[in-house]
Amino acid sequence: MFAIAIHGGAGTLPRAELGADREQQYRRGLAAALDAGRGILERGGTSLDAVVRAVSLLEDDPLFNAGRGAVFTRDGRNELDAAVMDGSTLAAGAVCGVCHIKNPIELARAVMEHSDYLMLSGFGAEEFALSRGIPLVPQSYFHTDERWRQLQRIQGGDSGLSALTISHIGTVGAVALDPGGGLAAGTSTGGITGKRYGRIGDSPIIGAGTYADNRCCAVSATGHGEIFIRAAVAHDICARIRHGGRTLADAAREVVRDELAALRGEGGVIAIGRGGEIAMEFNSEGMFRASVRSGEEPQIAIYDSA
Repeated sequence: MFAIAIHGGAGTLPRAELGADREQQYRRGLAAALDAGRGILERGGTSLDAVVRAVSLLEDDPLFNAGRGAVFTRDGRNELDAAVMDGSTLAAGAVCGVCHIKNPIELARAVMEHSDYLMLSGFGAEEFALSRGIPLVPQSYFHTDERWRQLQRIQGGDSGLSALTISHIGTVGAVALDPGGGLAAGTSTGGITGKRYGRIGDSPIIGAGTYADNRCCAVSATGHGEIFIRAAVAHDICARIRHGGRTLADAAREVVRDELAALRGEGGVIAIGRGGEIAMEFNSEGMFRASVRSGEEPQIAIYDSA
């Protein structure tokens, strides 16, 4: 038995703004990442390998707000955050505020496996990357014209752009269960368009945007980062299962629909339980998401209905 789920961000997704052609591009990007992760699991690979591979592909896709397609900060930079967690050992690694790392999720894994630390930031994280043979890339690698135009619109006072419209979302993540029963979670993001220098959201925070524990589930979140941190969303879902006896579906729904809503937090989560059950819960208009379990057909969706 194996299962994997991925997301490409949650928020307000006006169908008119998305468009049929653009929607198909997003679906192809999700399908490619899902297939890559599934392929690893089908060959008996670990959930950690599958999660890192799926997230890496989403980081390479300029459609999503992670890696190459990351949004710009207020001063025109790209600052990237990522985290990964192994549910079999509760080991975790995270990086935040990096500006020259092609695949932050891979650096987060290196921090977990090859350092005495859990989180490294900025220049320190990049220095560690070099020590591990991970090359730096120029800032120009992350530049896309669309993301630059979005920053210009924000700076021009366009009130029609909220923090969670399609122009801003795209945090990516993956959760997986491997045939050996191992769970893993990973999340990567460029943050919020026009964010202040040094702002860090929930994605690299273990227990907020990312969490995995073989005793209950693996979770990756996307949405209003500050509120997801305050609500400790990923860990809360796991705790409700482990200590409260809730099902995965109930725990995810209660946290996203009740706890987050009470704090006026918008977004969603993907989660996988130790039995292979999958939950993809969101309180926004939509969430880019895809999943597959062994012996079943892949599911790809954006809105509530599909």
